[in-house]
Amino acid sequence: MKTLPIFILFILFYFNSIEGIGQLTAKDSIKKLVEFNITGNQKDLERLPILEGTRINAGKKNEIINLNALTADLSSNNYRQIMAKVPGVSIWESDGSGIQTSIATRGLSPNRSWEFNVRQNGFDISSEAYGYPEAYYTPPTEALDKIEVIRGAASLQYGTQFGGLLNYVTKKSLGSAPFSFETQQTIGTYGLFNTFNAIGGKIKKFSYYGFLHHRFADGWRDNSRYSTTTGHINLSYTFNKKLTTSLEYTHMNYLSQQPGGLTDSMFFENSRQSVRDRNWFSTPWNSTAFHLDYQPNSLTKINVKLFHTLSQRNSIGYLKDINLSDSYNGSSFSNRQIDRDWYNNLGLEARMLRQYSLLGQKSAISLGFRAYTGHTTRKQSAVGTTGSDYDLTIAMQQTSSNGLFDYKKELNLSTLNAAVFTENLFQLTERFSITPGLRIEYINTGAKGTIDKPEIGDSIHAANQIRFVLLGGGGMEFQTTEKTNFYANISQAFRPVTYSELVPSATTDSIDQNLRDANGYNLDFGYRGTIKNYLSFDVGTFYLFYDNRIGTINTNGKNLKTNIGASVSRGIESFIELDLLRLITQKEKYGQLKIFANIAFIDARYTRWDDPDAQTDPSKNYSGNFVENAPRNINRFGLTYKKNGLSLTAQWNQIGSVFTDALNTISPNSKATVGKLDGYHVLDLSVSYLINKQFTLKGGLNNATNEKYATRRSGGFPGPGILPGSGRTGYLSIAAKF
Repeated sequence: MKTLPIFILFILFYFNSIEGIGQLTAKDSIKKLVEFNITGNQKDLERLPILEGTRINAGKKNEIINLNALTADLSSNNYRQIMAKVPGVSIWESDGSGIQTSIATRGLSPNRSWEFNVRQNGFDISSEAYGYPEAYYTPPTEALDKIEVIRGAASLQYGTQFGGLLNYVTKKSLGSAPFSFETQQTIGTYGLFNTFNAIGGKIKKFSYYGFLHHRFADGWRDNSRYSTTTGHINLSYTFNKKLTTSLEYTHMNYLSQQPGGLTDSMFFENSRQSVRDRNWFSTPWNSTAFHLDYQPNSLTKINVKLFHTLSQRNSIGYLKDINLSDSYNGSSFSNRQIDRDWYNNLGLEARMLRQYSLLGQKSAISLGFRAYTGHTTRKQSAVGTTGSDYDLTIAMQQTSSNGLFDYKKELNLSTLNAAVFTENLFQLTERFSITPGLRIEYINTGAKGTIDKPEIGDSIHAANQIRFVLLGGGGMEFQTTEKTNFYANISQAFRPVTYSELVPSATTDSIDQNLRDANGYNLDFGYRGTIKNYLSFDVGTFYLFYDNRIGTINTNGKNLKTNIGASVSRGIESFIELDLLRLITQKEKYGQLKIFANIAFIDARYTRWDDPDAQTDPSKNYSGNFVENAPRNINRFGLTYKKNGLSLTAQWNQIGSVFTDALNTISPNSKATVGKLDGYHVLDLSVSYLINKQFTLKGGLNNATNEKYATRRSGGFPGPGILPGSGRTGYLSIAAKF
């Protein structure tokens, strides 16, 4: 399996080079190279152009997912279908509501996509970009034009994250008419109802787009009902050919019942069951952004973004181990725990791209500046009610030597960030370019406040850390033909100590006062492109080094959060899609029959273990263990047939087993918080039929074979315990455009 994608890569290169070498002439310009992968009919998967706006994408492994071209379940944000053709994407599928997305690549943790720099229309939408980079907000995919994914090479342009960039690009209009309207209404199993409605248009220099989305369901598992509402508006004004501005605002609010985890025996007995019916989660979300695009001449482009996030995270529930009953003395209910966060983040990013001539070719330099401040108010461990509904009322004050208090933890967490970066595309010949880059970061994270343990409270107050970080990297791209190229990139990455790592999760935990930030680099190399009109491919290999990983070790009977060592992820990410009918015949009357194979092999292991006890006790040296939550195989296969408005898609997901802790524990503990999770196979079926220019019918079966599987275990909220993936569900939609 390891050697198959490499073999395919060389076969593709050999046959393509025979056909294509020598086709480019001296008359071909860099503009032709830039535009080759965005011309023609829209495909569901494309690549970013070499230059786009103020961005340089040359030499970077990337994908564009065009949502309008997909035959998939967009009504519930089914990301295993949406990301089906993006190699190596690991997805936590424990949230059947589709409200939150948890994805990762290259052996990183999928936890709320926190290893990615998650953005909407190019600006941050995470809780707090450096101190708490979890993405609680995911836009409804019916509202999206495309999703952009750039692997670790994005650390220089967008931030220091190891995972790279995940950018949701919303629709900006519905066409050139003054007023257009689109709607999609969906019903499904387990009480699913989804309504999406949008308006948009263009009136002279003014364009607008807005949508209102609402979805609710009882959920596949017991006690998993939810309701979510999202509204968005984007207003744009073009002053002239040089200057365009836009203003956008998004509000999202949802309420989700959390069914909690299961023990392994419960899971195998009935994975739909739940023994928690009083746990709730909600994240009211507001984000605003102002965009300015200025092009003073044909060679220069400037973009400025000013963005603001004002949001919350609220949870209430009974959070003790899943093998403990949610009751007091076997009769009345226990008081629940209330945890709340408030986020207030403000940022400014300015970028410029300038093209210039060098060695008779058009090269380009991109410069950028970022200023960001994030503030989080965190209040946790209050005593809530004994009721079962969503109620954040504090039912009982707690007592300490200093008097009464509401929350055991009351913290003010802050981040100041400033950064400058530059990348330069040197187009050395018509075929060959290199793109070195540099980023300088100033990061100041701080935490102060009190928790129910004074000595830890003192250490938190002293936890301000100021650092200057220098990141470097570079890419290479060689055009073998007009539509194929070799690419390579190496970029350093950095992950500051996050808020959750500064604060102990329990009174038995302690924090290493010498906790260090994580750092490392991404390296990848591949060959990609299209051959004629029937074959598309991207076959590559990668290497990710992650130093100073933060984890928990047990020392002297206590849990110590510290730097546990280093890990290396290496593997192959490959994608090949073949249009069988186009290969056999060029006659369009037979339609399109495409098959694809998305094969990723990931070997993620600890290469150094820094537990001092390991020096004297070899049994405590876990160097060589697999990194937790990193499947070795992530394979997705699919078939799509399209003709005369009819589109049929079948997708097969084959995901390998994972360890859920660094110790590679195989047998689950009684709390079900650790233990190996088996691999699984999931089949999805989707159909779409365009009745006429206005109406489309859509439907499908998710997990058509009703596979019983789980992708994660949780040590706290929303568990604890094993969290099942959803079984068989179905949906039926009707969409219209006017």
